[in-house]
Amino acid sequence: METAEKIIEVATQEEKKWFVIYTKPRWEKKVNTALLKKEIDVWCPIQKVQKQWSDRKKIIEEPLFKSYVFVNINYASERTKVAMTDGVLNFVYYLGKPAVIRNEEIEVIKRYLDETGASINIIAANSFKQDTKVRVNNGVFQDQEGTVLRTGKRKVYVQLKTLGQVMVVEFSTAALVAV
Repeated sequence: METAEKIIEVATQEEKKWFVIYTKPRWEKKVNTALLKKEIDVWCPIQKVQKQWSDRKKIIEEPLFKSYVFVNINYASERTKVAMTDGVLNFVYYLGKPAVIRNEEIEVIKRYLDETGASINIIAANSFKQDTKVRVNNGVFQDQEGTVLRTGKRKVYVQLKTLGQVMVVEFSTAALVAV
């Protein structure tokens, strides 16, 4: 009997995947809090940003992905609990199915946000044209391959295909190698 319980527990853990939910504008933190109260494994990536007002500057915490929050759930059993949360509009779909984010992508973003001075800007992927494949040869993104959608003097736009977003990360040109 004890082994059967362990098997069921392992099977349940294996079914959990990271999904993306779309929230009302500026509701990311509220949805995060509401889902935590429902005991849902949720992550709303936050970064510190300096804002300039006419009379002062202030560092505030704002969501990295506007109107998106990540949930690590068993879709079959927990999707209704997530969808019925105030502020949640829907799950994000990709090719007709709920978008699943790989654990590796979540971990890379978390590690990067933990770095001192980390800054990521998010831009819609469809506003750029595909160019060449590159591999990063140092830093948190070392050995990560991505498609350069557009380059500036020091910026490389790396596409997260499962989310349909582009993560803008600044690299020196020496940090990149064409694949």
